[in-house]
Amino acid sequence: MPKISQKGYDMPASPIRKLTPYAESAKQKGKKVYHLNIGQPDIETPKGMIDAIKSINFKVWAYTPSEGILSYRNKLAQHYNRINYNITPNDILVTNGASEAITIAMQTCLNSGDEIIIPEPFYANYSGFACMANIVVKPLLSVMNDNFALPSIAEFEKVITDKTKAIFICNPNNPTGYLYSKEELESLRDLCLKYDLFLFSDEAYREFCYDDREFISPLNLSGFDDNVVIIDSVSKRYSACGARLGCLITKNKAIYKAALKFAQARLSAPLVAQIAGEAALDTPDSYFIEVKKEYTQRRDLLANGLNKIPGVRCSVPGGAFYILAELPVNDTEKFCQWMLEEFDYNNETVMMAPASGFYSTPGMGKNEVRLAYVINQDDLKKALICLENGLIAYNSSARD
Repeated sequence: MPKISQKGYDMPASPIRKLTPYAESAKQKGKKVYHLNIGQPDIETPKGMIDAIKSINFKVWAYTPSEGILSYRNKLAQHYNRINYNITPNDILVTNGASEAITIAMQTCLNSGDEIIIPEPFYANYSGFACMANIVVKPLLSVMNDNFALPSIAEFEKVITDKTKAIFICNPNNPTGYLYSKEELESLRDLCLKYDLFLFSDEAYREFCYDDREFISPLNLSGFDDNVVIIDSVSKRYSACGARLGCLITKNKAIYKAALKFAQARLSAPLVAQIAGEAALDTPDSYFIEVKKEYTQRRDLLANGLNKIPGVRCSVPGGAFYILAELPVNDTEKFCQWMLEEFDYNNETVMMAPASGFYSTPGMGKNEVRLAYVINQDDLKKALICLENGLIAYNSSARD
């Protein structure tokens, strides 16, 4: 039988989705599963997006331009310029989700074998995207004791080589919820200019910043435009993960011209999603005010609840809707699977994402999990009770 490619063997499985068969089996047994493993919000999608889809009356479901529908890109540019990005529609490439924007950015800016520095823990699929592009991830550890703040510039310089071509950040961060400060971004700007590096910035959670803290984008900084590639998505902002609609933004014309060729090769982003995405840009500010208020309450509930469980600790996120928590077990992948396969509390259990998949350094994150506070507060309270009782049962049986 023919063998699959080495890349097929090397491609990492998603820590967010790999335990899904165990969750489905638990549900078939009649258990209620609280999904804290995946960033699928239960917040309602804005009515304007749904109404736009219902009102579609085209007679041919046609291709769209490879760079995206012009009317959508016009409204996107207006949206971003309200937060001082100072871009034009011709700086925006509409993509099949942020995932495609990342893969296009990597393939556009890096050659096979080049290196990209990413502070870890980081969104697990970055590893998969890097594998697809045949580039090397150089991780740089951020730690819970420092609330997962950006590592020092001196630490960055230790791992820069002649193969280093880019730095990649997610702000606010998935999975830690850390929100980078203006000072941290300015230090990254100076570093990128010094070593002639690209800076990729994943801004999918831009609207979700808490405690009156300000979001800063690299495009808000001066003297940096040619180095910056912004990655964005409608998935989290509008609770529209299934739309699979994102974009790549850059003022660097060479990047854009090359990225467009990759976009042409895959033809186009989805028409219906772009119609809905264009309507989404009319969503009133009141929607985000209420959503942010709700997420702040969920964050506080989950963080406080976790830190009250013996042996569990976590920092309080400044943005996004994830918490990285340390549990009193040696291997959270085994524990998370056990919670689904063998445990229930009042016929309920919890699905979490083992954190080792959010690290590139082998052995890191073995006693950590990522939890997404994307379910309602009553269910979060019940999930915390399940988790606490699960830890007691697991450790008392010495399964670890």
